[in-house]
Amino acid sequence: MTEPKPTPQHIYPVSWEQLHRDAKALAWRLNGAGPWRGIVAVTRGGMVPATIVAHELEIRVIDTVCVSTYDDMAQRGLQVLKTAAAAAEGEGWLVVDDLVDTGTTGRIVRELMPKAHFATVYAKPAGRLLVDTCVTEVSQDTWILFPWEIPPPGYKAEGG
Repeated sequence: MTEPKPTPQHIYPVSWEQLHRDAKALAWRLNGAGPWRGIVAVTRGGMVPATIVAHELEIRVIDTVCVSTYDDMAQRGLQVLKTAAAAAEGEGWLVVDDLVDTGTTGRIVRELMPKAHFATVYAKPAGRLLVDTCVTEVSQDTWILFPWEIPPPGYKAEGG
């Protein structure tokens, strides 16, 4: 069942430039915490930050765990679509996501890879304790609007 859309008190738009800076800052915080066997990106939101972190830390082995909990801004039941086969329990692996919000995704990632180091660019209080490393903490009532959710300037939809 789909829950009603949240009514965030604050909308926090993140530009591509800011996301890039914040993901690099995440890599800097993780520098020296390895060595890492590889990165597991939490799809879909963790793919872009994971790519930046992998580049900064010179990690070439990347896997994914595919978890779905949202349709647009509506949170719904959790679906695990794919696990990270290479990571087993996660020992020596770095898990990267864009955000930990309520902790729903974070809890399932922790269950799948309890020995992994879990890092996010942004964290809200309800999920923060699930994350080992993050860059920016925001209030629970903040909706982070990621650059892939914002049409580029001048974009016109078909027929519009």
